[in-house]
Amino acid sequence: MPGFVAIREVGPRDGLQNEEPIPTEAKVRLLDALSRTGVGRIEAVSFVHPKAIPQMADADEVWRRAERTEGVRYSALVPNTRGARRALAAGFTEIEVVVSASDTHNRRNVNRSTDESLDDIAELIELLHNAGARAEVIVATSFGCPYEGDIDPVRVAGIVDRVVRDGADRVAFGDTTGMATPRRVRELVTAVRDRDARTPLLLHFHNTRGTALANLLTALELGVTEFDASVGGLGGCPYAPGASGNLATEEAVHLLHDMGIDTGIDLAALIEVAELAEELVGRSLPSGVLRAGPRTRLTPSPV
Repeated sequence: MPGFVAIREVGPRDGLQNEEPIPTEAKVRLLDALSRTGVGRIEAVSFVHPKAIPQMADADEVWRRAERTEGVRYSALVPNTRGARRALAAGFTEIEVVVSASDTHNRRNVNRSTDESLDDIAELIELLHNAGARAEVIVATSFGCPYEGDIDPVRVAGIVDRVVRDGADRVAFGDTTGMATPRRVRELVTAVRDRDARTPLLLHFHNTRGTALANLLTALELGVTEFDASVGGLGGCPYAPGASGNLATEEAVHLLHDMGIDTGIDLAALIEVAELAEELVGRSLPSGVLRAGPRTRLTPSPV
């Protein structure tokens, strides 16, 4: 097992985009509180058209008002070149773009085929590099699609080949509807690594079917050390029927710390932020750590 695992907190973007819109001030409070937990990376906002995702309509204002904590790497998600230009103008140097392995889901998400999106992404990567920014390509529906069902890992690996050839700095894999299982994780990571063992990989699990922690453990055994997680388990996908919350950051951190794996995150502080998130969105969040009582607030000793 690795000695350290890097977690990117995606609650401010992926989490909130699936909730009823909350005030700008509340978004800034959540983002700033997360910045003080010791998490090393945060997905702060997305620059999308407000008609598509009204929850992110104030992205520029949220980012303008947010505190910037030294040592934290902030990123933004964009759907296209126009969004990328907005993110660059706002000062972001780490930018993510999504393409779906499922052609049907990609059309529902951005009204383009997967191949059309890949052509656009090639141009977007060049734009970002010319501006001194890094580009991460997230492959959604990597483990299955709500419309098409199973997705062949070889198809996903082929998409990775294309975006790496086009200059992507990093690649992430999204379990958009929680269809991933340890078997699917093993098959996908193996298929990608067999063709390219050098590109950094990050996995993004949803907990729709309760398998997120099992998938994380399987990925650790395969040598993956970077994961997305969302405070309180916030999140889902507005273009994937039945999708529910992401892997809860505090549940992932609790598991990793109990295994003697460092994350750099203060678990007690993170649980307090999860409680704040519940307050801000006005509902109970699915995280089991939140319901388990004060004993879980202690960072376990390494084994």
